[in-house]
Amino acid sequence: MKAIVSATALALSLISSAASAQAVRTEKNMSLELANQIAAATVAACAANNYNVTAAVVDRAGVLRALQRADNAGPHTLGAAQGKAYTSASARNTTAAMLENVQKNPGAQTLVDIPGFLVLGGGVPVKVGNEVIGAVGVGGAPGGHLDEQCANAGIAKVAELLK
Repeated sequence: MKAIVSATALALSLISSAASAQAVRTEKNMSLELANQIAAATVAACAANNYNVTAAVVDRAGVLRALQRADNAGPHTLGAAQGKAYTSASARNTTAAMLENVQKNPGAQTLVDIPGFLVLGGGVPVKVGNEVIGAVGVGGAPGGHLDEQCANAGIAKVAELLK
């Protein structure tokens, strides 16, 4: 009888542990050091092409971690970069893909009405494996596709840290 009670207690304990393990999650996130490295590499990538941009890097929740504005980048690039980064982190997708979806899918057209969303090319999620840990947004190059190229170049510079 004692063995049955002990076995039952052990089983209940394991079930309880499994349930509490599911209730608490461990997530990867963007460190300040990584955010600064991505922002600097992104601005440098654009500067190499003579684009004066701002790069914003946000964590997985879309909260700003780093912001760098190149000399001669327009003041509007600050808000654009941060909006693109927030949108990309929130949607876990590039803002260019979201823009395409909004243009082609009538049901997605109201995405542009979400407060804080900026559905223009130039926002790219930062991933470790398949997990989005943040995003980088770029504003100021002459086209969203060029903003996105700079963001991808900035992420590529720190690829070894994203493993």
